[in-house]
Amino acid sequence: MNERSVMLIVDDVEINRAILSQFFQSEYEILEAPNGKEALDILETRNVDIILLDLIMPVMGGMELLAVLHKHPRFQEIPVVVTTSQGLLNSEIQALENGAADFITKPYNPIVVQCRVKNVMARQENEWRKERQRLQAEKISAMQTLIETDQLTGLYNHQTMLVKTAELIQENRATQYCIVYLDISCFKVINELFNMETGDMILKTAAAYFKTVVGNRGVAARLSADHFALCLPENALDMELIIQGLDAVMRSLAVYRSIMFYAGVFTVDNVYLTVNKMLDRAHMAMNTVKGNYNRRFAYYDEQLRTALMEEQMLVRDMEGALDNNNFCIFLQPIYDSATNKIKSAEALIRWNHPQRGMISPGVFIPVFEKNGFVTRLDRFAWESACRFLSRQRDNGMDVVPVSVNVSRVNMYDHNFVDYMTSLLAKYDLEPWMLRIEMTESAYVDNPGQMLKILRRLKNAGFTVLMDDFGSGYSSLNMLKNLTMDILKLDMKFVQDIETSQRAATIMKSIVNMAHDLGMEIIAEGVETEPQMEYLRAAGCSLIQGYYYAKPMSTDDFMEKLMAE
Repeated sequence: MNERSVMLIVDDVEINRAILSQFFQSEYEILEAPNGKEALDILETRNVDIILLDLIMPVMGGMELLAVLHKHPRFQEIPVVVTTSQGLLNSEIQALENGAADFITKPYNPIVVQCRVKNVMARQENEWRKERQRLQAEKISAMQTLIETDQLTGLYNHQTMLVKTAELIQENRATQYCIVYLDISCFKVINELFNMETGDMILKTAAAYFKTVVGNRGVAARLSADHFALCLPENALDMELIIQGLDAVMRSLAVYRSIMFYAGVFTVDNVYLTVNKMLDRAHMAMNTVKGNYNRRFAYYDEQLRTALMEEQMLVRDMEGALDNNNFCIFLQPIYDSATNKIKSAEALIRWNHPQRGMISPGVFIPVFEKNGFVTRLDRFAWESACRFLSRQRDNGMDVVPVSVNVSRVNMYDHNFVDYMTSLLAKYDLEPWMLRIEMTESAYVDNPGQMLKILRRLKNAGFTVLMDDFGSGYSSLNMLKNLTMDILKLDMKFVQDIETSQRAATIMKSIVNMAHDLGMEIIAEGVETEPQMEYLRAAGCSLIQGYYYAKPMSTDDFMEKLMAE
């Protein structure tokens, strides 16, 4: 059963209180007070829903009590109906001006009194209902804001971006929209150099700029970390101006490290495409320019679309290709130009696709490095090389060492060296037979990790080669820190020695330096006799390239060995 509302009757005449109490006792719990002071005492201890107040009373009159109630935050919402004698129009007007909700006159007419009180309570209930609705709406709005927005920047979050962008594009199909994907180059480094507060300041400043750029024409969101996305009408998008303005805003922060945003743009040509796919395509376009100081944004185009379809095909077929032995290794011999004899070989992975024929590793290796499949492919190539080495031995031949490539992903595998030694044991091979090729880029990515791996490989007896030496920017520093057995010169050096005296001079200096450090040196990409002759004269006798032989199947390589 619901509790009854509480009515406070304030009148110094007891008979008046009794009459009013008689009118309302069936609907209300009745409280009585003979003056304003005692009414206040009751209000301090009880919750009251309506007050019937006589104006003329001793100790504290009705007007004085009205003034107190009007100023008190706890009591000012309680409706007050004043009771007056007939003919006191000025008092009634003054009471209404001081906050009274209505008035009733003496002598009391029961029907009039009850109707006026009922109307006042109905109005009050309506006000309370409106207030509850307002508070509920504010609460819902605050919860919605919390759910929809990124708490750091105030922009929409990723999920809301998907919903709002889809709505915007579907509701305005006559408008051509563009999706822009942006992020900051080396933001992790910025956080490490400074602190989280500086990083947060950069993100909030960028967000404020994006909010201004978009206005009410589109959508701006922070997807995660330093990744942002915009949706704008194509005719309102000027990427040159956006990047210039963004650079200016970032410079205003007075952070001494350059803060560079890169962007990719996808023009929405299919309104039924999911927004996530639109973002993926804009992201793909951004990746084509990230790190390029001359180009800061790129558009997704047909060429990228073709690359995406190609990548999807490779990923779709990769598992089956490994299970069905569509992958194999080719061997490219490395010759000693002094004797024209094969000294060693490099194992190169190939994909013999049943529909597309032989696929170059330059096509599928970057894809497999990105999705992690390269670790399984590497192990396949290593084991294939070991089988070929054991085949040489079982045929009673002098074993020619084979070098295998190790992707940078395997640098983070703590079991890598143990796996390589287990392969040697499985095929009863010596460590010198299986050589390990690492790239300079792997050193740049994580010098400390590569140093640990190199030490373990050397302790296990492996010969380690540095592939593509000279292709990066840290070659000399790397030589200072790492003890390699063999350097493989980047083919760009070799190709330029016939036309560039500077390249030839650098080549000769590298050969001398390698010899001084006790390392052998192999020149890759040798295609002409003058190149071979120059290298041999410079002291580099180990040659790998089309001048001697292209990569070939293991059977063809075995025949070549037998023919020597």
